[in-house]
Amino acid sequence: MLEYTTIPSWSGRLRIDPSNESPVFKQIADYLRSGIAAGIYRPDEALPSKRALAIKLNVNPLTVQHAYSVLEREGLVFARKGVGMFVTRRGVGQAQTRSERACLALLSQAFRMAREADLSDEQIGSLVSRALRETAEAGIKQS
Repeated sequence: MLEYTTIPSWSGRLRIDPSNESPVFKQIADYLRSGIAAGIYRPDEALPSKRALAIKLNVNPLTVQHAYSVLEREGLVFARKGVGMFVTRRGVGQAQTRSERACLALLSQAFRMAREADLSDEQIGSLVSRALRETAEAGIKQS
């Protein structure tokens, strides 16, 4: 059974950053992919309509369409003609796997930098703990 939802309050976190080198459609796709991975959007649940999301973000609906097309090519969402875009049953797992790979790549890069700077395991551990605390204080979700 397909579920319809309005834009969740979580969507308030999305801020389009025009100074970001990443194109706007990619920022939207990344945001929605993260929402799918986090379980904000569940299998068979409708994503916000292109028009509603475009209005909320103050962007052209074609930009939102481009983001949805990217997610559809990745197999995270599917279209129901005249109805909207929905999360695939395997979309959550795929989005989580993609998020984990992206995090691993960033962490590996950070650890390489730390090693190049001759930081000890203790110093690196302290930095990791500090980053975890700072994200917790900023209210970023922890499962």
